[in-house]
Amino acid sequence: MQRPSLTGGFRDAPKDAAFAFRAVMNTMAKPGEINSVTGAEPPAGLSIAAGVVLLTLCDPETPVYLAPRFDLPEVRDWITFHTGAPFVAASAAHFALGTWGELPLGDFPVGSAAYPDRSATLIVEVDDLRSEGATLSGPGIKDSAALSLPDRAAIQQNAALFPRGLDFIFTCGDRLAALPRSTKVS
Repeated sequence: MQRPSLTGGFRDAPKDAAFAFRAVMNTMAKPGEINSVTGAEPPAGLSIAAGVVLLTLCDPETPVYLAPRFDLPEVRDWITFHTGAPFVAASAAHFALGTWGELPLGDFPVGSAAYPDRSATLIVEVDDLRSEGATLSGPGIKDSAALSLPDRAAIQQNAALFPRGLDFIFTCGDRLAALPRSTKVS
């Protein structure tokens, strides 16, 4: 019998990883655009999109914080086997996974004036992901875009830190949308 942590990664790793990386990067380049991804079969409770993002962006050099709902042995084992990413406290994370209410936003690194790139990217699992709600503008958006956001005020406060701040990837099922810190939210 095969352990669940040993399965669910990319079937054709070089090809699937390349497609997934392009999909995630395109999503980051076009804030608010919702895209579908495939290739991962993560443990129960973790969406396909979140699994794809983890497989694509995490490696032994990218520390990950897991919110309590996802800090389970089967999720840890799956991430460890497929990426080698170490698990850390929020203050040391490069990536974080959780629901909006579980992620301690104030604890994650937001970079510094000299090194704004030393901030965390939060993979936020949401129940619904729609192209409606908050209005988005900024780099990668032609005129404006719309995206359902869990907390508009917190995201506006984050954007006010630019060039520092957190980047967000919202995941739901096999869909994802990104909200880089450079995006203005109204």
